[in-house]
Parts: sequence; structure tokens; C-alpha cells
Amino acid sequence: MMHQATSRTDPADAFIERLTDCGAFPLRASGIDILQLNITRRCNLSCKHCHVQAGPRRTEMMSRETMTRCIEVAGTEEISTIDITGGTPEMHQDLEWLIIKLAALKKRLIVRSNLLVMLEPAYRRYLDVFAANKVELVGSLPDCNAEKSDRQRGVGTFERVLQAIGELNQRSYGVPGSGLRLHLVHNPVGAYLPGPQAALEAEYRRLLGDRHGLSFNTLFCLVNTPIGRYLDYLKRSGNLSDYMRALQCAFNPQTVTSVMCRTTLSVGWDGRLYDCDFNQMLNLTVNSGAPDHIEAFDYARLAGREIMVRSHCFACTAGAGSSCQGALKT
Repeated sequence: MMHQATSRTDPADAFIERLTDCGAFPLRASGIDILQLNITRRCNLSCKHCHVQAGPRRTEMMSRETMTRCIEVAGTEEISTIDITGGTPEMHQDLEWLIIKLAALKKRLIVRSNLLVMLEPAYRRYLDVFAANKVELVGSLPDCNAEKSDRQRGVGTFERVLQAIGELNQRSYGVPGSGLRLHLVHNPVGAYLPGPQAALEAEYRRLLGDRHGLSFNTLFCLVNTPIGRYLDYLKRSGNLSDYMRALQCAFNPQTVTSVMCRTTLSVGWDGRLYDCDFNQMLNLTVNSGAPDHIEAFDYARLAGREIMVRSHCFACTAGAGSSCQGALKT
């Protein structure tokens, strides 16, 4: 088994020391419950906080051949959830085909959307495609304050997201008892950690519900990870050192057993395998002797793999913790 170097020059050093202190190094997977598919880097937006650095000019797209193998792997008994992300998944020409195939597996099926894209004529059909296949939607709304949200995503985007939520509500998304789940994602606009998830969810409900008559199921609070465009922002604003210090000071050992990489396997657009979507953006493929491509998927070898960690992992273990499904601790 290959182990990660722990020299003083290694960028993982500080995080490895914290894991060692709480008896959790090396960090290992505890199975594969979630198969996350990053099917494209293309997006109709170029958000300032995007760790994927997605945008309209990106061309990376998962091939149908790779998607077919992902569908086969998703049928593995131990995998309960398939989580489709991007970029903007709706901009992949084969998304509808992929959804229909995956929906047939009768497992939890999630699509992560910026919501805005479904207002564009070429993609409006997904409002109905998602509902017909009972897809669970996770929509990005960085802040419930219009000015702050627009600061990340562009002027006028907040109001358009509210329009998209309204159209989804009309199709029973986010309506209690409908079975069509709509979650929203909050992440801080500046160089700071999010507030308590429960308090922020209450604030979102008050502003979206009372003011606009909109509903959703759950709010996921994410800690911004210092990679991609968010890292560029931290450097430009002179906040990188302070932000990393804040993450390290907020390290919570109680989050370590629940970090998403322990139960998730991330698949890149080209089929390469990663411990998480953040490692994917840093080109850190699984690196413990387990297969590193979906074509060679082997559940037994991947389910207990040693996880690649670096300093950005502090974002997932800060405060209440952070994952693709929100805070780890309440």
C-alpha cells in the first residue's frame, strides 16, 4: 500500500498532523454509498466562487461510452445514490438519456443545477424531465440577499433563480409531501465561514417564503474550498493566509468520521476516479493502489482505499463541517 509523504514541504502536512492527532490518519473510505458523476465543465455562468472553473467556453464532456460504464457501476448493490454534477449538467447533450437510464435503477438520483439554465429555451424541457423521473434537485443560491448573490453570479441572477424556483414549485418541487425534493445551496460570498445551517435555513425560508411565496425542502451550507476561482479571489484580495488560518483554527475532529470522501467516489468527465469533486479539480486521482478509472472499477478495492488529503481538506472539517449535502454536524 502506497502512503502519502509527510515531509515538512508537503502541502498536506498540516492536515495530516490534525488527522494523526485525532487518530484518523491515514483516512480511509468506509464504503461507496454515493457515486458522483461530473459530466461536463461547460456552464452558462462563470461564478466567482466556482471551484470547477466552469464556464461557457469549457468543452469537456463525458462520452456516452463512459456514461454507459457509469450506469453499470451505479447498479452495484452497495451504491444507493447517484449524484450528477458539472459545470451545468443540463448543457450535456446526453443528460436526458443518462437520467432515464439511471432512474430505471430505482435509486436516489440527484442533479445539481444552477437553476438559471432551465429558463433558457434550449433547456426548459428539463423542468419536466426532472419531475417525470423523480430527480432530486440541488440548486445553487449563494445567498438569500439579492445583492450578495448577484455579486457572485452576475447582476439579475437572483431574481431569475427565484423565477426558476417558482416554476419548479408549480411542478410540485419543494412542496411538502410531493416526493419531489428541491434543496438549495448556500456558500459565503466573502472570505469567511458560513453561519449555522439551521439559522440560515430559517432565514432563507422567511425571505423566500414570506416575501416571494416560494418553498424548498432543505438548505445545504457549504464552506468555500480554496481551489479554482475561489482560490484566485483569495489571492487577489490578500485573504488567502487569513482564510487558511481560519479554516485550521475551526478544525473540528468530530467531523472527520463523516467527511463525504469516506462514502463517495467521484468520476471525472474522462472516467478518472477521485475521492471527491475537490480532488478532481486538483487532478488528484485515487492513489492507494486501487483502480483510478471507471473502466477498471472494483468495489472491493475502492471501498476501503486510503484517501488523498491536502490542505484544502480543512474546508470540509471546519466548524460544523461541509459536504455536498451540507453541514456534517448540527
